[in-house]
Amino acid sequence: MPSLSTDQREDLQSFLKDWLRHAGRNQADLRRALRAASIRMPVLVDVLEQIHHTDGLTGLAERLCGIEELWQQEDQGEDPQAAVGHSALDDQLGELDLLLQEIRGDRQL
Repeated sequence: MPSLSTDQREDLQSFLKDWLRHAGRNQADLRRALRAASIRMPVLVDVLEQIHHTDGLTGLAERLCGIEELWQQEDQGEDPQAAVGHSALDDQLGELDLLLQEIRGDRQL
């Protein structure tokens, strides 16, 4: 998978900032979820670009959806480790879940 273009990196960074603001989270929360070395946005984007490089856009969307699900569980006071078998269909779909469904739908066409 080719690297992200400069425009794609900027779009991803803009998306991340909006997503974090909407989710009531910060870059430190994202750093912990990604296990990145730094909270700096370029480092976070680098980690996500590596995921995109190895797993494609679908893998990137799945990873972000997983992070959102983890945060929702934390916000609800659930133990994320206890919810490993918890079905995502039981949760209300967030924006990232809808994006993942759209990507999967496009791949099947």
